[in-house]
Amino acid sequence: MQSNKISIKQFFKYLRVAVSGKEQNFTSGSIRRAVFMLSIPMILEMLMESIFAIVDIFYVSKVSVNAVATIGLTESVITLVYAVAIGLSMAATAIVARRIGEQDRIGASQAAVQVIGLGIFVATIISVIGILYPKDILQLMGGEPDLIAEGYGYTQILLGGNITIMLLFLINAIFRGAGDASIAMWALVLSNGLNIILDPMFIFGFGPIPAFGVEGAAIATTIGRGTAVVFQLMVLFFGWSKIKVELKDLVLRVAVMLNLIKVSLGGIGQFLIGTSSWVFLMRIMSEFGSEVLAGYTIAIRVMMFTLMPAWGMSNAAATLVGQNLGAKKPQRAEDSVWKTGKYSAIFMGLVSVVYLIFAPEIISWFTQEAEVIKNGALCLRIIAAGYVFYGYGMVIINAFNGAGDTKTPTWINFICFWMFQLPFAYLMALNLDFGPIGVFAAITLAEVLITVIGILWFKKGYWKSVNV
Repeated sequence: MQSNKISIKQFFKYLRVAVSGKEQNFTSGSIRRAVFMLSIPMILEMLMESIFAIVDIFYVSKVSVNAVATIGLTESVITLVYAVAIGLSMAATAIVARRIGEQDRIGASQAAVQVIGLGIFVATIISVIGILYPKDILQLMGGEPDLIAEGYGYTQILLGGNITIMLLFLINAIFRGAGDASIAMWALVLSNGLNIILDPMFIFGFGPIPAFGVEGAAIATTIGRGTAVVFQLMVLFFGWSKIKVELKDLVLRVAVMLNLIKVSLGGIGQFLIGTSSWVFLMRIMSEFGSEVLAGYTIAIRVMMFTLMPAWGMSNAAATLVGQNLGAKKPQRAEDSVWKTGKYSAIFMGLVSVVYLIFAPEIISWFTQEAEVIKNGALCLRIIAAGYVFYGYGMVIINAFNGAGDTKTPTWINFICFWMFQLPFAYLMALNLDFGPIGVFAAITLAEVLITVIGILWFKKGYWKSVNV
């Protein structure tokens, strides 16, 4: 009994240390402790990110079914922004982690500046497209005329302000690579807290603020994320983390930039494959009407909430791989991945049980439309059946990225998403008339395939010899 009390006391002690960010050495000592110290703030960071989605869908579902469907269509397009942001962030984490492992903080700071500059450039191009062509984008995605009329403002604001998404991802990736995961977490706490407060104010109106409807969700989200970006930049310029950016660093460094682009190209391609596949899946789903689309959108938002902890653990694995390879400890890097993968799979297995049993009740928290609940619950159950594979697969794939081997996951994604998932979904859903079930099954089976191929290739160990 006494030993249990001690272990619980130690757990909360370690939890405080992890959230405070005081633990910063991850290349020696207990691997389990290192995984815990990095995973906890990264899991909390990812949970904060997913709460964005849950809060938006909770309030917007009270506006109309079209409003929910608008978010679904827009999010499927905005995932292309996420693809670029996450692709660049993988390169940032890999390079910064490697420099920190080599004890080269100046090199880490220089890489940070180049990734931020590249992110601003890409975000500007996307903003122009989003501001000028929001109706065309929704129409291209199969949105009905009344949906486009009601929701194009949401699309315009979210894409127009995508620089806040881009920088939030990139700067947090820099912090994670440096081992400053708690700072990344607090940035998300700030942005999420503002979003929770501002969402109902801008959607339904408050005092002098008019009711913007679904457009208000985009305004609140952009303000929340933008404020967090200001906080991140302050941390970088005032040197409140391992990375400090000074005025002399604000120059183009061609060698660093080319290295960054080389590593990020695989990451960007990898996620463009995955997210473009998601866009096509959403296009197939739009064939079945707004109720099915709304159910699918709610289910995906709910799932993102529990996928984020697994994503947080996979980010921890990426940092541990990068820093330990930099410190010339490849075996410790590999051991960190196997342990993190096991913890992630256990967590996701427990979550899948909850979703399989309580799917209709969970979806009914967000809508009372019977058809929406039916389709949302079906989606939740079928995809949750593969959750254990999701958990392990995320860690394995991100371990390659942490090593700077972004090409391997690109090929795995290409085979599993484009060569298997899309043809299977189209065949089952439309040709063989299985409807939405065909799409849901394709998502689950593709993730299982990714995990199996990823584990087999990871065991070969080629990732240990990648230089960044």
